[in-house]
Amino acid sequence: MKICDWCSLGFSPNVSYQIYCTPACRELATRKKIYDRYKKNKIRDRSTRDRVCSGGCGTILSVYNDNTFCNVCMVNKKKVDKMIKDLKGLFDYEQE
Repeated sequence: MKICDWCSLGFSPNVSYQIYCTPACRELATRKKIYDRYKKNKIRDRSTRDRVCSGGCGTILSVYNDNTFCNVCMVNKKKVDKMIKDLKGLFDYEQE
């Protein structure tokens, strides 16, 4: 009896080197490994150069930040987008 490396259920292996109980567990574990490798490589690639905020404030972004905006500009961008949406709704209302 072995324990599945993905779901921790007990199973009887078909071969001595089997570590997952089902093909579904094996596929999920493989997808997770691929995703982890992708994130690690993305962070490594970002660490070779400085990334500057796209909002124009000049803040240097962390290699772990997936966004192109810093937190301050991201908040401001959300407010601006909401205001533009509200203004558009106001102008659409006046045209009717």
